[in-house]
Amino acid sequence: MARMIGAQHEFHDAQYARNWAAKFDPTPERLKLFDMMIAQLKSHPLSAPHVVELGIGPGYLASRLLDALPRVTYEGIDFSEPMLELAALRLQKFSGRIRFTQANLIADKWEQVMRPPVGAVVSTWALHDLGGEVSTERVYRGCRAVLPSGGIFLNGDFIRPDGTELEFEPGRFSVERHVDLLSRLGFHAVECLGVFDIELTNPTPAQNYACLKALT
Repeated sequence: MARMIGAQHEFHDAQYARNWAAKFDPTPERLKLFDMMIAQLKSHPLSAPHVVELGIGPGYLASRLLDALPRVTYEGIDFSEPMLELAALRLQKFSGRIRFTQANLIADKWEQVMRPPVGAVVSTWALHDLGGEVSTERVYRGCRAVLPSGGIFLNGDFIRPDGTELEFEPGRFSVERHVDLLSRLGFHAVECLGVFDIELTNPTPAQNYACLKALT
């Protein structure tokens, strides 16, 4: 039986969440992804200085972004209470600029509980865990609904890279399909800004991710 590239998580378990956060402390390659996203937010005039992160996890991106963009406020959404607790601990010095919301991106109306107006929605290493294209499209549709004209969406997530013959879990699909989904939902200027840590023949679940940008 062919090996499936993917991972199963137990983020509702506090010890599992702590172990995952320690294991996936950002590598130099992942920091390049973070900095690419931050550069986009710096260069794109935000319609509102409020950034929402889908799947904030332990707060790695949030910490770097809030340091780099001192005028923005932040909202971190995650379905995992242990992850939100880890993020709150890491982001204590930003407590006046950030709020946390526990929500399931598929089962809950997360787009209705955010604090408007929203200038940007960001996400890293999260949406692939939703199960596939249908669920990802649902979240993309929610992002399109909450972002006003002039908004920006940035998604850094695992993909199925071009040129591989391996099987990947359904949530890891091609850049081309991501671009198609976003375009069909009414985003414009949709593009892939970069692909990171590419490995076609013997990848780990932590390799092969891309940065996607879309405007409203």
